[in-house]
Amino acid sequence: MFYRPLIIFRYGDGANIMFNYRNCFFVLLIMAILADHEIQKESCNNTLIFPFCTSQLNPASYDVLLGPNLMIETPSGLQLLSIDGSSQADPYEFQPQEFLLAQTIEIFNLPKNIAAEFRLKSSRAREGIDQALAVWCDPGWTGSTLTLELRNNRRMASLPLWHGMKIGQMVFHKLAKPERDYAEIGRYNNDAKVQGSRG
Repeated sequence: MFYRPLIIFRYGDGANIMFNYRNCFFVLLIMAILADHEIQKESCNNTLIFPFCTSQLNPASYDVLLGPNLMIETPSGLQLLSIDGSSQADPYEFQPQEFLLAQTIEIFNLPKNIAAEFRLKSSRAREGIDQALAVWCDPGWTGSTLTLELRNNRRMASLPLWHGMKIGQMVFHKLAKPERDYAEIGRYNNDAKVQGSRG
């Protein structure tokens, strides 16, 4: 099998140029993860994240906090439960093997050239919390808290959840503007609190 050599040039603005020098073609890819100062700039100028707090910035992500509402499983389906007023000393007890929906405190407003993905904090994962792989947020997703699909993977121990705990982090990707964005094709814009499936 013959492999054609490929050269990749990396530029500071996040553009990658892939050049195949045997066939003389190149592809320009413009997609880069935002660094801390870029996240801050987008949040201050364009309300990418609201509320925004510099103490939640990481080098290439932003910590998000657990919001005041959960949707817990009952015999009749998912039921809204407020955990406003809970604390680390007085948390909601997330039972072994329990599934629930949660939300972030933060509201996100993604412009047409920025996408995002959610990643669970490693400390939460090591404690036994799992998060479903519905992690992607398209450009144009706006006015919404992020709904999280969480499960306690522990078999014998409950895990504490409380309003304001660090639950995960958002990674932001800058890209070329798509022809259509989530504002045109999505179903979960302007969700101010945890939202179940819309089918």
